[in-house]
Formats: sequence, C-alpha cells, structure tokens
Amino acid sequence: MLMVNDISFPGLFDHVFHVNRVAFTLFGKEIMWYGVILAFCFVIATLYVLRRCPDFGWSPDKFLDMALWGLPAGILGCRIYFVINRWDYYSAHPKEIIEIWNGGLGMYGGVIAAVLVVLIFCKKHRCDILSACDLAGMGFMLAQCIGRWANFINAEAHGGETSLPWGMVINGAAPVHPTFLYESLWTLAGFLFLHFYSRRRKFRGELALMYAGWYGMIRFLLEFLRTDSLYIGHTGLKASQLIGLGCVVVSAGLLIYFYTTKRYPKPFAAAAASETQSAPPEAAEKSEPADPEEQNEQQPK
Repeated sequence: MLMVNDISFPGLFDHVFHVNRVAFTLFGKEIMWYGVILAFCFVIATLYVLRRCPDFGWSPDKFLDMALWGLPAGILGCRIYFVINRWDYYSAHPKEIIEIWNGGLGMYGGVIAAVLVVLIFCKKHRCDILSACDLAGMGFMLAQCIGRWANFINAEAHGGETSLPWGMVINGAAPVHPTFLYESLWTLAGFLFLHFYSRRRKFRGELALMYAGWYGMIRFLLEFLRTDSLYIGHTGLKASQLIGLGCVVVSAGLLIYFYTTKRYPKPFAAAAASETQSAPPEAAEKSEPADPEEQNEQQPK
C-alpha cells in the first residue's frame, strides 16, 4: 500500500489531492490518518450520545463506562471479522494480523462486539438495554458517516470502474465508484433522520432496529459495486452482503410487527424496576425513575 496517493474527481473538477497516509510523527513513530480519524469518530459519537443520554433515561457517566469497554471490544471485533474472512492470506502472514494501522477492519465485527458489551454491561448493572441500543445505533451511524473518510485516505473500499461524472481516479487509473462516499452520505442521512425522529420514538429499541435496517440496506447494495469484498470461505458469497440483507429483513419484519400489533417490547430493566417498587418507602423515594418518559406521563396535565 502506497504512503501517498493521488486522488482526483476529473468529472467534477481538475484538482488532484495528494493524500499522505501519515498524519504526523510522534516519538519517531508515524501516526496514520486512519487511526486519527477512527479516534475522532469515537470521541464525536460518544459526546453526542452522552448529551442524549438523559432523553433515554440513562446516566451519562454510566453510559461512558460502558462505552470505554465497548471501544477496545469494537476494534478487536472489527479486526477479527476482517481476518477471519481473509484467513487464506493471514494464515500465511500471521505477523500482519496485529498490523491494524495498515487498515483492514470489518464494520459488522465491531458492531457485533459492541452489542455483546452492551448486553453484558446492562445485564450486570440492570440497565435498560433497549434504550442503550437506541443510543448506540445513533452513535454508530454518526461514527460510520465520519469513519468512511479513513478509507478515502487509504484509497481503499472503492468500487469497480464507472463512467459516472463523480468517478474517482486513484494514481492515474481508470475512474471507479467512490463507494466510501456513498456510504458516508447514506449514513449521514440516516443519522439526521434518527436524531430528529428520536424524540418521537414509539418504543424502546425502535431506533436500533431502524439503524440495523438502514445500514444493512446500504451494505447490501454497495457490495454489488465493491471490489474488495470479504467472502465466506470459498463459497463466492459476500459476507457483508448476506449480513446486510439479514439485517434488513429482520429489522423490517420486527418494525412492521410492532407497528401493526402495538405490542411493543418491554424494557429489560423491568426486573430491577419491580425490585425498586417492592423496596422500603425510604429506598423508593431515593431511587431514580426507570425512564423520564414514564415520569412525564405520570405528571398531571
């Protein structure tokens, strides 16, 4: 992989971007833009989610504790997913497995690992997992919108050749689909929708299902264009495309079911709430409401 790439969009403008993968040098170690951008994604997404925590009945401090566990788990999950789906290469080059700074992350692996952290954390601390997933869904969407530009820096995650006016030329080669840009714009639109819709959500977990369906749709479609897809063994089946399709089908099915039957899922923290109700009056007075939405509904109008 080249350290400097010449990237242009000749159908739109004449400027050529000379993109250096190295952001700066620290103590003799080259720090890549890839890692800088991913770190920036985590900070921005976390700050946004922490600001929204009170709207979902979550303590910002408690959510931050969970996020700090989720970050290393997410990075590890991304890498494991990528390595597994390219095991033919990494089995012959095992030393490169840990070279995450050279790129090579599978987003679905990170999402799966992060969800596992949410499950374990909420189970241990008796928190509302459905609202946590709603918050995480909005955070994921924002982070992915920004994070795809790390692929632009590395001149990767693009599609095949195209004659469209926004075709991207890398180091003088034929124009290709800038699929990183497609996904960035798609997730930006998804984030804006979830942000403004979130205050009118009908049930806990709704935003998480919307995120899964929205992101699954774009990954399913983009895999038809991308040239660096991860395959399931030697089957010829694209892993991200199958997972994306599954996310769309499952999330759409659940949303339709909940909207039509009005049988909305109950918060997983119900057990903790019932214990609070059975506690002595002094303890009940000091306990916090399970959800500010419920507190507002109980106030006289």
